[in-house]
Amino acid sequence: MPAPKNHLKAALAAKIPQFGIWVNLASPYSAELLSGCGFDWLLIDGEHGPNSIPTMLAQAQTIGQRTNTVVRIPVGETHRIKQVLDLGIQTVMVPMIESADHAAAMAKAMKYPPQGVRGLGASVARAADFGRVSDYLTSANAETCLILQIESRAGLAALPAILTLPDIECIFIGPSDLAADMGFPGNTEAPEVQAAIEEAMRQIIASGKAAGILTFDLARAKHYRDMGVTFLGVGGDIPLLLNAATALAAAVRI
Repeated sequence: MPAPKNHLKAALAAKIPQFGIWVNLASPYSAELLSGCGFDWLLIDGEHGPNSIPTMLAQAQTIGQRTNTVVRIPVGETHRIKQVLDLGIQTVMVPMIESADHAAAMAKAMKYPPQGVRGLGASVARAADFGRVSDYLTSANAETCLILQIESRAGLAALPAILTLPDIECIFIGPSDLAADMGFPGNTEAPEVQAAIEEAMRQIIASGKAAGILTFDLARAKHYRDMGVTFLGVGGDIPLLLNAATALAAAVRI
């Protein structure tokens, strides 16, 4: 029996747009609710959400097979990728990539030897159903999906070299951190920032890798989709709850 099919990886390879949202509440209950709302993926955020390995596991268990699960680790370290993969998460986002060397190291962390350096612990890992997935070690590499996040001028400068590397499925542009690094904190709409994003997207798409971005502006999301961007974040659990609750509280007082 092989490793489970990674449907998100297959869809990105087929250039099928995949829409999803950020999950920052660290709640299995809300993650389960959101998993049935029709998104192609949910991203459990370990960088800016109060998540640990146990809370990531609990949310992945409640999401199950209802949609694709992505985990963003807090920092690009090999051991963190190993822990997340052993949970049964097949798609990992790594923030703050600024060099081809770092990108290559993260790609190796996603794969078992000889292709990579992932430690062999499948016999005690949920990913292999605790050793019951008999062909896991020989099939897992084909189903892992790596998303690297570029969000600085250094990352943009390294992008051409990163795009030549194998075993990287998607390059994601982080607008907020990029805007801050370019001197426009809190202003992702600055023309200079948007021009840099558009140029990066063109490079990524031309390379054959999937391009990704987060925007809460649906018109802009459609623009990116029409460009060929296929990994599209269009919201988050915290802003959805905050905006709806704030609007309701204001509406009842009119």
